[in-house]
Amino acid sequence: MIYIVATLTVKPESRAELIAAATACIAETRKEAGNIAYDMHESITDPAKMVFVEQWENAEALEPHRKSDHMRAFGRVVVNCLTAPPKIEVITPADVTIR
Repeated sequence: MIYIVATLTVKPESRAELIAAATACIAETRKEAGNIAYDMHESITDPAKMVFVEQWENAEALEPHRKSDHMRAFGRVVVNCLTAPPKIEVITPADVTIR
């Protein structure tokens, strides 16, 4: 299993545009093979921060996702909505035993 955490810093005047584009992209991404979850979150402390949390069966599922029409369309909108480059982290569950 693999997770992607993407933090975007959005121009205030572009927030509604980004949310609309993200909503369409999320709906299509959730239909993709290998996708377990794909959600958008808003920061409570910083309204300019939008955080996407994705859960995938494996890293191989990401390649078709990156090349999909809906991701390309989302990318064309996002590029004009941000005040800084996105911060993207790829993470996996820690191998920890909780007693």
